[in-house]
Amino acid sequence: MFDEDVNSNRKYYKREEEEEDSAYVEIPDRHYRYGGAQVEDDEEEDARRKREERERKKAEVRKRLEEAGRAKKAKKGFLTPERKKKLRQLLMKKAAEDLKQQQLLKEQERQRILQERIIPLPDVDSINNQSELEKIASQFVKRIAELEELKYDLEYSVRQKDFEINELTIQVNDLRGKFVKPTLKKVSKYDNKFKKFAAKKEEKVDFRANLKIVKKDVTEELKKEKEEKAPEWAVGKKGERMLTRASDSIDAH
Repeated sequence: MFDEDVNSNRKYYKREEEEEDSAYVEIPDRHYRYGGAQVEDDEEEDARRKREERERKKAEVRKRLEEAGRAKKAKKGFLTPERKKKLRQLLMKKAAEDLKQQQLLKEQERQRILQERIIPLPDVDSINNQSELEKIASQFVKRIAELEELKYDLEYSVRQKDFEINELTIQVNDLRGKFVKPTLKKVSKYDNKFKKFAAKKEEKVDFRANLKIVKKDVTEELKKEKEEKAPEWAVGKKGERMLTRASDSIDAH
């Protein structure tokens, strides 16, 4: 009886030991760190921490770049490129509007002056009185003469102003060291070449002009003198020929 109780107790303890052994979980060596087991949550935490650190550094770099850009813009002054472009557009628009306004005012002034100066033409066909027609004609002649005088005065003043402007421009150019170029004549480019060729021909030296001119008569006399001085044996057939020629000439006479 006692042996059965001991055996049963042994079986009970053995079963408990087996249950305790089965309760233990075998953890690999890679999870042991700094004296304790690290779970997967620690890896996620490290990754999250690294990600946050990276984002923080990016934010710092972005902030520094923005501050540098703002400082650069502040150094440039009030007129940034965008403001300059907008200001240029506004100025162009304002200039176009002013130009249109000036043209409109000039046209209105022109119409007003024309209405003042142009005399309305009377109905000549309905007038039968000759004296009245002559009076109208004289008025128009007088008006034409006045306008011609005014035209002459204006043209004279314009010529005077042009002359003064020309004189002032010449003075300004003289002060600056710039001179007005004179008007040049148009010359054919072949004329100069022909003149050069003619000059070259004229400059040709004649070497024969310096030589002594010897007449033909002198040469013949020199030949005769040589023949006379020569001995009789040297004359030979040449002397005989001369004698025959002389005798022939005597016979002919």
